[in-house]
Amino acid sequence: MSALVLASQSASRRAMLTEAGVPFTARAADVDERGIEAEMYGSAPDQIALALARAKALAVAQAEPEHWVLGSDSLVTVDSRRFDKPRSRAEAAEHLAYFSGKVMELHSAAALARGGRTEWDHTDVARLKVRDLSDAFIAGYLDAEWPAVSGCVGVFRIEALGVQLFESIEGSHFTVLGMPLLPVLAALRARGVLRA
Repeated sequence: MSALVLASQSASRRAMLTEAGVPFTARAADVDERGIEAEMYGSAPDQIALALARAKALAVAQAEPEHWVLGSDSLVTVDSRRFDKPRSRAEAAEHLAYFSGKVMELHSAAALARGGRTEWDHTDVARLKVRDLSDAFIAGYLDAEWPAVSGCVGVFRIEALGVQLFESIEGSHFTVLGMPLLPVLAALRARGVLRA
């Protein structure tokens, strides 16, 4: 079986692959994410997430030409407004206040590259209904979860206290965690990285 390289240092993506029994090594991708996003201004969120996932996979594939490289990225939109990871606790509180009572769309994409080419990619979306959040709840939530959620585009870890932000969730649990895992596993099996 071929070796897999994860083009990410994301703890949740590493945990997903580890828990699914996928052998891999992780290597950070040197990609100008903000530059790609700026070039794609006005594009659909799933297409931006896909472009970022492809760019990460291709960047690492150049250094690892004999391996399959998995890139992944996620974007959050609320009311068609895109949100990045919060730069500060104050900004995290602003994001949560804005999310309150609204539907968050979490777009997640994955791409497999090898030998300088993207060979497979996939996008998925999950819709998360945020309950009405009081200022007191937001403050207490960030007391408990900051800075752990500073690297999370939706300011939550669904596997921790973040689950308390939501009334309902439509979509794959894995997409919510940050990667469309079931399609990724199928693609890895199809390419001999995992046993079929």
